[in-house]
Amino acid sequence: MSAAPDDPVYRNPVLDADWSDPDVIRVGDDFYLTASSFGRVPGLPLLHSRDLVNWTLVGHALHRLEPESEFAVPRHDCGVWAPSLRHHDGRFWIFWGDPDQGIFQVNAPEIRGPWTRPHLVKAGKGLIDPCPLWDDETGEAYLVHAWAKSRSGVKNRLTGHRMHPHGTELLDEGKVIVDGDRIPGWFTLEGPKLHKHGGWFWILAPAGGVETGWQGAFRSRAFFGPYEEKVVLEQKDTDVNGPHQGGWVRTASGEDWFLHFQQRGAYGRVVHLQPMEWDPDGWPVIGDDGAPVAEHRRPDLPPQRPAAPATDDDFPGGRPGRQWQWTANPRDGWATHHSADGLRLTCVRTPDAHDLRALPHVLTQRLPGTPCTVEVDLRLDDGEPGARAGLAVLGDAYSWIGLERGTDGAVRLVHRFAETAAERERDAAPPRPAPGGRARLRVDIGAGARCRFSYDTGDGGGDGAGEGFRPSGQVFAATPWRWVGALLGLAALAPTGQGHAGTATFTQFRIRIQEKRADR
Repeated sequence: MSAAPDDPVYRNPVLDADWSDPDVIRVGDDFYLTASSFGRVPGLPLLHSRDLVNWTLVGHALHRLEPESEFAVPRHDCGVWAPSLRHHDGRFWIFWGDPDQGIFQVNAPEIRGPWTRPHLVKAGKGLIDPCPLWDDETGEAYLVHAWAKSRSGVKNRLTGHRMHPHGTELLDEGKVIVDGDRIPGWFTLEGPKLHKHGGWFWILAPAGGVETGWQGAFRSRAFFGPYEEKVVLEQKDTDVNGPHQGGWVRTASGEDWFLHFQQRGAYGRVVHLQPMEWDPDGWPVIGDDGAPVAEHRRPDLPPQRPAAPATDDDFPGGRPGRQWQWTANPRDGWATHHSADGLRLTCVRTPDAHDLRALPHVLTQRLPGTPCTVEVDLRLDDGEPGARAGLAVLGDAYSWIGLERGTDGAVRLVHRFAETAAERERDAAPPRPAPGGRARLRVDIGAGARCRFSYDTGDGGGDGAGEGFRPSGQVFAATPWRWVGALLGLAALAPTGQGHAGTATFTQFRIRIQEKRADR
């Protein structure tokens, strides 16, 4: 949540949406953050801040997922897991684990690129959450990673490697340097972040699962151990469940801060900022004596104007803003660039027209973590029967509202949904006339991510004043994917057939945040 420049206090979360598994660095006076992007493209978001509280999205480091054939279709919970961001030898580096492929790396001279193509550092199943370290004192380089049991049969342990200083290969087979099974009460140890500080090798790593876990710190005089451990952040009597997995950063003046996530169901993993100090025995103390803070004195940094990652979009020239991601590697022809405002999407023919979850050409952005109203104008242009387009709230279950052209050539307002286990969507409300093939679509998202859909087709009868919004269907409770929060989506599609099915144009996409925050 952004903070006014004259407010001495900031309030958590500082990023109130699904910026999962954050990692952060400082370069000069600038702070940069990246996060998991899973199967969405572009991936590896890049955020910038000068005060650790107000953040803007400045780009992405990954423009296509590889191998490209694996991500030609949606793989919502696969792809980029828990990246680590570092700055070394004048370059930015990001390492991440693809649980089905192995450990990848990209690098660039500037945060905005150009970024290299993904390089596979180590192939293997279940290799996740890698983090490199270049030891400036010795010239050695290291890498630590965790394991995904779903792919490898192994979890709750961290494996360390020597790494070539150029960051493209590992120099040994690896050794388990922390075994969570040997620590009483610890389970699901993962997400390690590797540092060198005060003559110690430090691994900051969470355990206990994303909804109920804690943040641990491990230290050793030698990279390969042995390590001693301590819990340094846990829920205690706060309402911040599972506070863990994030990044430690030090300001130019020497203040230490820790950014971590909190799992909030359909909202995904929102990001909190915690103060960090060191106790007399040299261990980090995060938050308020190990408990997460809801608000705190701002970092001792120059005040900045309130800022947050963009959400609204007029789609100038037909191009979506940085906040949008496709659900798979994009193909030519899905969107048309032109000289005016508005997103012009092709109604792509597909055998999966009955299930938005299976479509690669859905354009998505994160669901805000606070009550809001989402609106967009839609025009269904000339096309074939069955062509349709609309605004969706997308997860393991989904609901969407939009326009569809019937066999008689007329355009109708439709509202459909699919339950988690359903193979096909169903009508959430009867179809209604949409004169002129236009509508303004709205979703009011309240506490608990409960969504009320409505529409205005401009034909009167809405509020007694001629035109206005009319509710459609029952309230829909947004659901997450397994690891990803629910998404807002724009889609245009058509059933299989011959020839061009037409286009749909979206304009004036807006999100209005309500003051009262969800689930608080």
